[in-house]
Amino acid sequence: MSFHPNDISRRAGISKIALCVGFVLLVGAFFNTQVLHHQKYVMQSEENRLRPIPLPAPRGIIYDRNGLVIAENLPGYSVSITAQNVDSLRASLARLASTLQLSNDQVEAAVRRFRRAPTRPTVVLADASIDVISVLEEHRLDYPRLVIQSVPKRYYPDAQAVASFVGYTGEITESELNSPQYDAYKPGQQIGKGGLEKQYEKQLRGREGVRFDEVDARGRPVRGDGPRPDLTPEGAPPLYTNIDLDLQRFAVGVFGDSLQGGVVALDPNTGGVLALYSAPSFDPNKFTGGIPAEYYKQLLTDERRPLLNKAVQGRYPPGSTFKLATAVTGITNGVVGLNDHMPVSCSGGYQYGSRYFRCWDKRGHGSLSLYGAVKHSCDVYFYQLGLRIGLNKLVAGGISLSMRERSGIDLPEEKRPDFPSIDVKSYYNKKFGAGRWSNAETLNLSIGQGANSQTVVNMAKFYTALATDGHAAQPMIVKGTPVRKPIFHLTSVQDSAIRAALAGVVEAGGTAAASAIQGVVLAGKTGTAQNAGKADHGWFVGFAPADKPKIVVAVLLEFGEHGSRAAHIASSIIAHYLKIQPAADALETGG
Repeated sequence: MSFHPNDISRRAGISKIALCVGFVLLVGAFFNTQVLHHQKYVMQSEENRLRPIPLPAPRGIIYDRNGLVIAENLPGYSVSITAQNVDSLRASLARLASTLQLSNDQVEAAVRRFRRAPTRPTVVLADASIDVISVLEEHRLDYPRLVIQSVPKRYYPDAQAVASFVGYTGEITESELNSPQYDAYKPGQQIGKGGLEKQYEKQLRGREGVRFDEVDARGRPVRGDGPRPDLTPEGAPPLYTNIDLDLQRFAVGVFGDSLQGGVVALDPNTGGVLALYSAPSFDPNKFTGGIPAEYYKQLLTDERRPLLNKAVQGRYPPGSTFKLATAVTGITNGVVGLNDHMPVSCSGGYQYGSRYFRCWDKRGHGSLSLYGAVKHSCDVYFYQLGLRIGLNKLVAGGISLSMRERSGIDLPEEKRPDFPSIDVKSYYNKKFGAGRWSNAETLNLSIGQGANSQTVVNMAKFYTALATDGHAAQPMIVKGTPVRKPIFHLTSVQDSAIRAALAGVVEAGGTAAASAIQGVVLAGKTGTAQNAGKADHGWFVGFAPADKPKIVVAVLLEFGEHGSRAAHIASSIIAHYLKIQPAADALETGG
């Protein structure tokens, strides 16, 4: 077959043009890659041969008011693994399962972490024991994609003693990762889960660093030190609190292993939290790196509810400790004077309509002034005072005294007290049903029963106002600017008389006489809160010295039966703080 010379020439020209175009395109592509996008492709190349290994930053150390450590960091170990896809991750985990004793839940958790952040090493064990690490190091060549790191591990030297306010740390969950609050977080990272650890997460979290390891095309390490400089993790600054760790330990010791309840100790002038404890407690160290399933089950099934913070979450009828709110409301509304007696003397009870309301002392107290009614905790006196005030004004007075508000303590778990709203009729209609309640609710509310449940911390806050000049101090665990809010105004004479009446409670004949402190006047109020079907709860809220208070202590004993038992505990805590011995050890029952 022959071609015409013109055809050959034409085809040769086309070929030349095609070759020139191809050459130009190749030169253009080369110029684009090597010149215009040089940095981009260099970065991709670096990323393909460098494996970034996150370096966790140590959390900020938490100190008490005297510089003692509440929370610190110890060296720990984590085990992570890199994978190209989910299938290769599952295969690697299957090989590791027998060595690490991984459960199906742990395997699935690792898979979820990988899917959220496939470029990060997937955490398998956040807190591995030294025995596990030793075994893995011996078989390191069998697991080239394994990443074993020394990481800071959260540790609480006083464990159960501080769990009530310090909280604990744990791995961030799926739901938390979906929250805008945790936008900057990655799977496998540790965050504050409760208490101060959660409340001050932003301050306590350090800045994560990065180590770059060089790997081959299959992702296997080539050498330990990467060619790119590491980014050193930065630890968070320390957090300083108002907690007196010595007092905290003492309070824990007083409760021991048998008592249930809560205690809060405040500086009445600043609101600084000196101690806060809920009994029984739990060990926050066991939550670090993942809580053992058996221990968590034990906490959940314990009838004493160790996971419920009884100081800030538990809500209990305040009993007779609320009588001071009734007294203040009566005085400020001008319906009672300091020396006023009620029309009906106490003979052990009070007849109101068809119901007979008992006093805690069946023998009766006779005719008393307001001072005597506080000292002896006479229910009959306060029944009548409540009726004088009226339900609407009694509720309004409680609201003005912050009985319906959270205390504002810097803990994320605080519950709001249960107390009637300002629309009294609507509140009681909703609670009991229209026509199914009566003005008898006034009598119950006046002595701290009925539709009234308070937290221990909120009652402590209320008594900071009684201890000073009517200003309630907001409880603050972490050091900061004090916040004091006026909640009532009494004359200096009335203030002194109220404090004298509270001091009378701890004098001879008072309901907490056995809890006096040698050389110091203790002022406070006992309370016995009815608990349907079970033993009554015992309350005491008090302060000392009565003339110039340095500490307010609120104690709630679940099923404590009598307020005098709580008074004995509060007295010993106050005496320890003031470095003074209690005057007596005997207990006495009272309202």
